Amino acid sequence: MTRQNDGTLDRRVVVAELMRDPGDLLVVTGLGAATYDVGATGDRPLNFYLWGAMGGTGMIGLGLALAQPDKHVLVITGDGEQLMGMGALATIAASGAKNISIAVLDNGRFGETGSQFSHTGLGADLAAVAAACGWQTVTTARDMDEVKALAPRLRQESMFAVLRISAEEKPRHLPPRDGAYLTDRFRRALGVAEV
Repeated sequence: MTRQNDGTLDRRVVVAELMRDPGDLLVVTGLGAATYDVGATGDRPLNFYLWGAMGGTGMIGLGLALAQPDKHVLVITGDGEQLMGMGALATIAASGAKNISIAVLDNGRFGETGSQFSHTGLGADLAAVAAACGWQTVTTARDMDEVKALAPRLRQESMFAVLRISAEEKPRHLPPRDGAYLTDRFRRALGVAEV
């Protein structure tokens, strides 16, 4: 099987561009690098970091999108996490939600377990999978001009984007990790009363 990883983008620079002036954007992050990188741009109550919920990021994003139809949800995750939650791509597309986007930081590696090649590093194409699942707008970005053009669209449209990042490791930035605290903080930021 051919191994491939044509990603050269610096993931911290990519995420900083996606998170520039987020306003009331609801952001859900997959475990590991996506969470570290979003947290490094500045912790905020409307960031919902998932710790240990591998494969669930897209569905949590969909739940938020359906519960908050007047707000846009941006899911930022990695290729390993998205590969584990591939069924979510079909469910989100079938839902018809217009206020959710997914940005996959794809380095072709399982970064949290030793940088082994992931399925995308071995030829799987998440953008093609998303399109086959019914996503109407699907794209792959390989340079910063493409990322800069995508950033505003990811906040306004329902779209699936693969961002081909380098496999280079970055220092870990750990935002809050307490699940109860993060849930309560997020709910308060949304103005949702406690149950």
